Amino acid sequence: MENRSHALMTGFFTIALLIAAVLAGIWFNRDRVERVPYRIGTTESIPGLNPQATVRYRGLEVGRVDDISFNPEITGQIVIRLSVDPEAPVTKTTFASLGYQGVTGIAFIQLDDDKTGSPRLASDKNQVATIPLRPGLLDQLEKRGLVILNKTEEITAQLGKLVAPGNQKIMLDAFDKIGKTAEAYGQIPKQLEPTLKRLPQLTANAEQSMAAFNALSASAARAVTNYDRLATSLQAPNGPIERLTQTVDRVGGSLEGVTRDLELHTLPHVVAMTDEARTSLRAVKRTATSLSERPQGLLFGAGSASPGPGEPGFVAPTK
Repeated sequence: MENRSHALMTGFFTIALLIAAVLAGIWFNRDRVERVPYRIGTTESIPGLNPQATVRYRGLEVGRVDDISFNPEITGQIVIRLSVDPEAPVTKTTFASLGYQGVTGIAFIQLDDDKTGSPRLASDKNQVATIPLRPGLLDQLEKRGLVILNKTEEITAQLGKLVAPGNQKIMLDAFDKIGKTAEAYGQIPKQLEPTLKRLPQLTANAEQSMAAFNALSASAARAVTNYDRLATSLQAPNGPIERLTQTVDRVGGSLEGVTRDLELHTLPHVVAMTDEARTSLRAVKRTATSLSERPQGLLFGAGSASPGPGEPGFVAPTK
């Protein structure tokens, strides 16, 4: 009995010693840092997130999740209470999202910021500040996956309509037409073969034409050069054009003197001779008229002229 009592006392002592060691370890290893409380309110699902989950700021561990509960004031809202290191730069533009560790599915709170330099977000036990929760990568993939699935269903429905019997006939006809078109295009090289055989001769002719054109261009260039030289020599001082101008001026002066002499001396004599000739012609005309009326006057002389009106012996003609 005595041995059993000693063994029992030894067992109790060992257990007490182990409990004391565990409590001492917990006491010495407990977190003595006074953390800042924050809260997150969301209506999104938070799969894999549990109390005591890690809170990280851009990958660095800065706190823990204290509690997860429903908001009694807003139906369907989940409230996540956090304890964050006071040195963590939580600002008014800081937001939270869910992150996951590898393939275990264990979630943690990932804090990030839209920009740097924003004012700090004040929070204490009396007035706990709220950090907004944005959809995480999995939530975004889930939403976009649903959209992609809907689009896939629409595309599948469209493909089902596309392969309907009526459309199949249309597509087969189209493929048949494409085959015939391909055969027609296959005949084009055969039709172009004679033209391709003539290409060397056409190229040679084109080269000859280009050579002739180059020669013509060179000849034209030489002609232009000669014309330029001719124009330069004609327009040179004391050149042909200047001498011709001087000659024309001298001839013009001579003609002007001749014209002045004609006006002063020759023209008056010509005018006087013209007047005399006109008087003689009038006398000849009167004589011819008298002879035609009285031919006997050439033998017996001209008779006396008949008295005119107002003269003695004038007799008015009878009607």
